[in-house]
Amino acid sequence: MKRGAGLVLTAVLAGLLMVEPARLSQALAQIPVLQDDRFAGLQWTFVRIRYFAFTVDSRYRLDYWGEPWAIDAPAAEQNLSRRLRTATAIQVNDPIVLTLDDPKLWDHGWIYIVEPGNLRLRDHEVSIVREFLLRGGTATFDDFHGPYEWDNFEKEMKRVFPDRQLVDLEPPHPIYSVFYNLNAYPQVAGLGSFFAGRTWEKGGFVARLRAILDDHGRPMVLANWNTDMGDGVEWSNAEEYPGYIKFTADAYRMFINEIIYSLTH
Repeated sequence: MKRGAGLVLTAVLAGLLMVEPARLSQALAQIPVLQDDRFAGLQWTFVRIRYFAFTVDSRYRLDYWGEPWAIDAPAAEQNLSRRLRTATAIQVNDPIVLTLDDPKLWDHGWIYIVEPGNLRLRDHEVSIVREFLLRGGTATFDDFHGPYEWDNFEKEMKRVFPDRQLVDLEPPHPIYSVFYNLNAYPQVAGLGSFFAGRTWEKGGFVARLRAILDDHGRPMVLANWNTDMGDGVEWSNAEEYPGYIKFTADAYRMFINEIIYSLTH
């Protein structure tokens, strides 16, 4: 934080001590957020990928927002986009949905695929994903759990990169300190797990951040396994779940670190 901004904030907070308690929260809400301008000039769009899911029978198609690729949408991308826009000077565009064979894919450098335990890449999509990543793009996979869903995801990635391994990214890798300083990879409980009094689901007891690296060591694929970052940001505005705030905070911090890392490396 710049010195001048810090002095202004200190003065404002000192003045709030004179405000009666009933008006304190309203006054706090009016304090402008001090934006981090280190990444001014960067642009980012939440690009959700609409993919084919082998678990959805074509005879019984679900509604548009009910298929696996659309889990947590549109609230997750809307909330995350607002938070990134507020916290940084990155130009954050409105979220969009694309298929992998949409020509507009090449206008973006970051894509999001949720519940890849259901993912089944079509043959022509395999080469598209490979080229997108080798050109410098990043694919983030989120909200899949346990050995069964991992096996499906790993098989699909082997189709994309038969000779590359998925590796763990752990502290002190710079992805944990590029914006927020995180000491460990968080396990964000999905809302259903939260209600059940646990953080894991489907036998996915330990959360891992795993990656596929390019020839220069850059993570092209980021796999948020055994954690539900999408739920964390989707439900961040739900005042009726105050105990869920911890998971919301973890999800925002890790998500934003992953995004900024992908934009700067």
